[in-house]
Order: sequence, then structure tokens, then C-alpha cells
Amino acid sequence: MSMKSSLRVYVLAAASSVALVAVMVTLSTRTVQAYARLPRPAATMSAAPPVASPTPAALAPQQTAVKRGDRLRGLASWYGGVFNGRHTASGERFDMNAMTACHPTLPFGSVVRVVNRINKRSVIVRITDRGDLVDQGRIIDLSYGAAQKLAMTRAGLASVDLEVISLGRKSSNN
Repeated sequence: MSMKSSLRVYVLAAASSVALVAVMVTLSTRTVQAYARLPRPAATMSAAPPVASPTPAALAPQQTAVKRGDRLRGLASWYGGVFNGRHTASGERFDMNAMTACHPTLPFGSVVRVVNRINKRSVIVRITDRGDLVDQGRIIDLSYGAAQKLAMTRAGLASVDLEVISLGRKSSNN
């Protein structure tokens, strides 16, 4: 074999190896964008009285509670899949296609309008679950169905505005 043909064989073998490794890494890597670490963006939009931090009221009694009409701004994520059919913190079964959401402090049954700030799509959801969203810099975790309506399932996260339409019941398990 000549030097020129040997070099072609080596180049072809190297390129094939690189392509094979790239395919294997792509297929074996599972992307879960909804749990990406981002800075804490939660801030109020209006000149309304200060809004409670996402810390549960029991841990921050000096904070003012969120009330009807309050507006919040921050990041939303979504969840579904493995949680579908499981019990939520409120006790009801999670339906990933329902218009529901997880919020760290709003009472169960609260109704919130969520607006995707990029495409202006909106959805109204009911709070049925709890979660530690603060550490990930998020203010709400939407069901898959709600996230689809906002066209954010592919990205996993979206910058949103929240408006509290009504507050749910206060109970001992909130």
C-alpha cells in the first residue's frame, strides 16, 4: 500500500470513529431541561405591596402573603411523564394533560394565569402540588398539558408572568 492510500485509510477510520462516538453520546445522554440551574429571577411586576418570597410561610412569617390580583415574574418549568397518575401534595392524582401546576406557597386550589413572555400565549392553571422550585430559580412548575399550551415543552423553561386570579383554601396540609 502506498503512503497516500494509507493516509486515506487512517483519515477515514478516524472520521468514522468520531462519528460513531458522537452518535453513541447523543443516544445515551438524556436531556432534562426542566431542571436546569438558572439564576433566581423572581420579581414583582407591579407597584403592588411586596410579594411573599417563595419560602413557605412557616419559615418566613415576617413576609406578606400573596393575594388575589398580585403579579409575579420569573421562570416556569414543566413536569409530567413519570409523575403521571401519582398523588400530588394536595392528595389528588396528577394528570399531566390537565391544566394544573406546582407552586411552593400558594394554597391548593388557587387559580393562576400564566403568560409566556416570549410568545404571549397564556393558560389558566390550578395549584395542586408543591415543590422546591426556589433552589432552581423557578416560580412555578406547570403540567405538561399547560406547558404545551404555552409552547414551552421543547425548551423546558420559559420566562413567564403570573397573575393570581383566586386563592384556594387554606388548610393544614398547605
